[in-house]
Amino acid sequence: MESLVERALEWFALPKNGLSSVFVIAFVSATLLPMGSEPAVFGYVKLNPDQFWLTVGVATLGNTLGGVVDYWLGYGTHEAVAKGRHTRYLGWFERLGPKAMFFSWLPMVGDPLCAVGGWLKLPFWQCTAWMAAGKFLRYTAMTGALLWVPDAWWLKIIKPLAGA
Repeated sequence: MESLVERALEWFALPKNGLSSVFVIAFVSATLLPMGSEPAVFGYVKLNPDQFWLTVGVATLGNTLGGVVDYWLGYGTHEAVAKGRHTRYLGWFERLGPKAMFFSWLPMVGDPLCAVGGWLKLPFWQCTAWMAAGKFLRYTAMTGALLWVPDAWWLKIIKPLAGA
């Protein structure tokens, strides 16, 4: 088991595997698994500042495709489980429509939001476009803001963690 974990960590090593790692991490973090992709995106951009937009694009694509998986999970669940069930929250969501997917970037509620979009059978391509727009703006804003933090500040944080 220990060697399996070591191999997995080695595969996700950003300098070695680069953008493929960013894509996989962004994809997995958009599913219902609790994982954040922002540290991987920021770390890769910090190592390769000239690839800011490419990295944001790859992360957006991976995260959006993960949201699409959530959408189809919700769609399939509706078909299998709850035809005819309705609550006032679902009514609110239906009125807002695909635009609600813009908020799929929010922590803790974003992934289930995509599943609810599928559950309600909202228009797939519109939902995907709104998902991508929200996720793109999140990655752009968050990574851009983190790049403004001076390196000395990051070193202060890392030094105690590294045991130096």
